[in-house]
Amino acid sequence: MTTADLTAAAARPVAIEAGGKRRPKLADTWWRHVVAIVACVVSLFPIWFVAMAALNRDQSVSATGWLPLHFTLHNFGDLLHNHVKDTGSGSTIDAPFLHWLANTLIIAFGTAVLTIMISALAAYAFSRFRFKGRRFGMLALLLVQMFPQILLVVAIYLIVLNTGQVFSFLGQDTFTALVMVYLGGAMGVNTWLMKGFFDSIPKELDESARVDGATAGQIFWGVILPLALPILAVVGLWSFIATLNEYVIASAILVTTHHFTLPVGMRGFIDQQFGQRWGFFAAGALMAAVPAAALFIWLQRFIVSGLSQGAVKG
Repeated sequence: MTTADLTAAAARPVAIEAGGKRRPKLADTWWRHVVAIVACVVSLFPIWFVAMAALNRDQSVSATGWLPLHFTLHNFGDLLHNHVKDTGSGSTIDAPFLHWLANTLIIAFGTAVLTIMISALAAYAFSRFRFKGRRFGMLALLLVQMFPQILLVVAIYLIVLNTGQVFSFLGQDTFTALVMVYLGGAMGVNTWLMKGFFDSIPKELDESARVDGATAGQIFWGVILPLALPILAVVGLWSFIATLNEYVIASAILVTTHHFTLPVGMRGFIDQQFGQRWGFFAAGALMAAVPAAALFIWLQRFIVSGLSQGAVKG
């Protein structure tokens, strides 16, 4: 190789990463791009199918394809006007979609906030204190999660029905009763997740705050919770989405149409009450996904910032 060849080779740009390593060429990593594209297509196909059903004038799933045959936005408009049109008689049927959405958001946000508080208090006690029955209590919380939710429906229904005869605000067809039932399962996996995160917070911070005269409550609110923001966001998001999608218990407790949550109310679009209105069901499902997606995007900032700050140790 001549001097001119060496000079030309040195002048050619070489793709180097920040760490000093040569970047892999596309010919060596093409299969990764193929796997990523296939994964994206598989993940987005259900959303695309639901969107096409929502934009299709025909209220049948079998008529839904890659593109709507009869494009329309009436499915969204009718839902926002709280009524749907019956194809058989031509009359309109009340469907308080916005009322169901408001009920769902109230219950979901209330359950998420209370779940965070209850789980955080229990996790803090299990993580920082030593008391009799601590190990048994943690195992009991884990074992309770083994039983499926469907086994509890009859018992929950009878408890709520009898409790309502004494305390009306905790009886059937009330939001408080439904939230209390949801909170019954809050101290399960959430407590274990938070306890593991609390264990990773150095106990020297507690000791330093205690030397300065802080009480256990001040340590919990002023030291532990700010550092545990990532796990609080995860538990809150998890609880919110689970409540948003829950149907079985809500259908057993809520009986009045205007008290329905979204899953219970939208069930009427695909049964005989509304005559199999899959277009309205798909449109409602898309609009119902907006609050969960917005909350996830908003909480993601706190999760990333909290993890990045907690990863730096002095």
